[in-house]
Amino acid sequence: MSQRVILISGCSSGIGLDAARTLRGRGWRVFASCRAEADCAELRAQGFESPRLDQADETSVNAAFDEVLAATDGRLDAVYANGAYMIPSAVEDISRDAMRAIFETNLFGVLQMAQRALPVMRAQGHGRIVLCSSVLGLVAMRYRGPYVATKFAMEGLFDTLRLELHDAPWASAIHVSILEPGPIVTPIRANARLQFERWIDWEGSAWRAQYETFLRPRLYAADDQKPSFTNLPAAAVTRRLIHAVEARRPRPRYFITPPTWLAEAARRLLPTRLRDALFRKS
Repeated sequence: MSQRVILISGCSSGIGLDAARTLRGRGWRVFASCRAEADCAELRAQGFESPRLDQADETSVNAAFDEVLAATDGRLDAVYANGAYMIPSAVEDISRDAMRAIFETNLFGVLQMAQRALPVMRAQGHGRIVLCSSVLGLVAMRYRGPYVATKFAMEGLFDTLRLELHDAPWASAIHVSILEPGPIVTPIRANARLQFERWIDWEGSAWRAQYETFLRPRLYAADDQKPSFTNLPAAAVTRRLIHAVEARRPRPRYFITPPTWLAEAARRLLPTRLRDALFRKS
């Protein structure tokens, strides 16, 4: 069998970078894409094929797919949509422009990646579409509204795609899987600070006291994350990704980290008021 091919987005660090390195070590031909050309250049220096892919830019997504398919003679066994970011904020303080921006990256670009992959996978008779969602695609938590909205939307949209694929005989070997990480050691907080400073006028907000006492102390805490029982390394996500792209029968969802299992149990078992009381503390 010829070498299997995967395109991964968001490979500059964290979850995407670990996935790219691990799958390359398992014999995959990995196209490790990044939003910034400088990050792509760094990965190319490490021996990766690294097309620039900015999920917020329709032209960039199309160009990346064109580059991959030209290099592989049209083969694409798996796509892993991993790129995403967070805008920490009270819901009242989110502008339309901020919401448009985060949806472009976290949802619309992901949808476009799936739409570009499906005709290829249909023609070759197999394929895997894997999405990196979040515990915040299962339950809501305070001051994370924009990210929660994109992940809830992703869950619903790709659950729908999975159901639709069952209707088409040609799609029986195309599988959609959603990874559900909880806390993972990544630079997401540093990236979130940049978005917070770009979009949120916290000093002029009616929620200023909450920003001062709760959100900003967490957001600007030292970036000294270490793996723990509840805060796992990126490799924990990659282990589930391997099953999603290599197993004969991949799962529709993979719950990763104890907080994600807790959130799923709470979502299924607790009435809304009790669930709210639980997650108001988070």
